[in-house]
Amino acid sequence: MLPNPPREVELIAENIPLNIVYEDDDVVVVNKEAGMVVHPAYGNFTGTLVNALMWHFRDLPLFNSGELRPGLVHRIDKNTSGILVLAKNEPALNRLSKQFFDRTTDRKYVALVWGRPDPEEGTITGHVGRNIRDRKIMQVFPDGSQGKHAVTHYRVIEDFSYVSVVECKLETGRTHQIRVHFSHIKHPLFNDEEYGGDRILKGTTFSKYQQFVKNCFEILPRQALHARSLAFNHPVTGKRLSFDSELPEDMKKVIEKWRSYISERD
Repeated sequence: MLPNPPREVELIAENIPLNIVYEDDDVVVVNKEAGMVVHPAYGNFTGTLVNALMWHFRDLPLFNSGELRPGLVHRIDKNTSGILVLAKNEPALNRLSKQFFDRTTDRKYVALVWGRPDPEEGTITGHVGRNIRDRKIMQVFPDGSQGKHAVTHYRVIEDFSYVSVVECKLETGRTHQIRVHFSHIKHPLFNDEEYGGDRILKGTTFSKYQQFVKNCFEILPRQALHARSLAFNHPVTGKRLSFDSELPEDMKKVIEKWRSYISERD
């Protein structure tokens, strides 16, 4: 018997509130909350961003086409927050998809990672593909034997000695790319349970410090990753559009806690 029996997916329009940052006849830009899955798949057939869009755009042909991922040109993980652009019609979808394929979009993320990457500004390169032992997660194949070419540029914005705030610029957009790349260079994202960041990797054994980190994990019960900005050319007018979003409260609070912890220690 198959562990995941094939399921005839019927997409259900659901009246779920969305944080729409920008909208016109061709595109919609959404600031996605952490915890929301982008499109229905095994284990998540309802409550996704696509279910919400199907409600909001129920009068548009693209969202009545039976297409399983209507409007989608890129994704961010369930527990990653931030900016996403979606198309509202077929021509916009094709032109936006081409920009992502040609890498003419500009995507920046903010992450909190364990330790202090050295150098403080650099590039992580390494093919990313499905993990050989666990298909739900990805791994880096440095020899390029499997997976797809992946490039992440980063710079440290703030250094708290035990953890660092980094800005990441994606050159490619592979599944879990930032998470698996930083895990590969031994600086996994803070509280990223799939890539080893959900335990204390740097710092002291003092119980006060351990309690402090545990409190941070409770405030931020997910990987510390936010899709902060996105720039692309409008699929019809060609005008360059750029969108930013603030860090969500959970990440803000945890970064603030580290800031105070370090200043008290100093």
